[in-house]
Amino acid sequence: MKLALRHGFVLLMCVFALVPILFVVSAAINPLGTLASTDLVPNGASLGNFADLFTSDRYPFARWFLNSVVIALTASFASLLLSMMAAYAFSRMRFRGRRVGLLALLLIQMFPQFLAIVTIFMIFTRVTELYPAIGFDTVWGLMLLYLGGALGANTWLMKGFLDTVPKELDEAATVDGATHAQIFWRVILPLVTPILAVTGLLAFIGIMSEFIMASVFLRDPESKTLAVGMFGMIAGDQRNANFGMFAAGTLITAIPTVGVFFWLQKFIVSGLTAGAVKG
Repeated sequence: MKLALRHGFVLLMCVFALVPILFVVSAAINPLGTLASTDLVPNGASLGNFADLFTSDRYPFARWFLNSVVIALTASFASLLLSMMAAYAFSRMRFRGRRVGLLALLLIQMFPQFLAIVTIFMIFTRVTELYPAIGFDTVWGLMLLYLGGALGANTWLMKGFLDTVPKELDEAATVDGATHAQIFWRVILPLVTPILAVTGLLAFIGIMSEFIMASVFLRDPESKTLAVGMFGMIAGDQRNANFGMFAAGTLITAIPTVGVFFWLQKFIVSGLTAGAVKG
């Protein structure tokens, strides 16, 4: 009886998770491409919504896709590097203000970044006037905005992982004449591959799906990201007419995230395996 209940619960959870996905797939291949005509089980199949998505003059989806991937990859890599360097300093070095710095990071990360949206808007209004290349409606400006909140939860997460790495490894490398930079790149980083992979994946997903800051920062249709651009596709009176294209774009949007996950999965597994062997 218990086994049957467990299997029934798992089956119920699978149905609960798969029904929304099935609905989106049905909407994406629906020949009519409207919300009103979409059912859970499609009545027909067509790739017209995907074709309309890439040929639309009003919605430059290909440009949105490229912007999102470039911003997410670059910003997540830079954020990962900054967080890792900060975590290494807090974990391995002793300096004045270390404890205050850690507490400050802990306190700051309790407040969402969008609470400072008015201040950020005023700052970038002035930046756009002086340096248009990193101002509003630019990819590089949005990346700088995301990097402003790079030091936060990731630093604490990495510091906790670094604290588990024996400091004797650092001391042995120092005796052999290694500098802090050599210890960081050649000794520490290979040992913390799992946390780098997990943190990088979370950062990539967070930036790909970020909407609030990007919607304020990006106003030109060509500079928008997927989250902002696709929201405009179903905003107001366009929700019913463009739902098929929106569903098709949703499926395409999932490709980079799934690809990054499968790429990082091997690093997570290899890092855990190496740690088990060394243990």
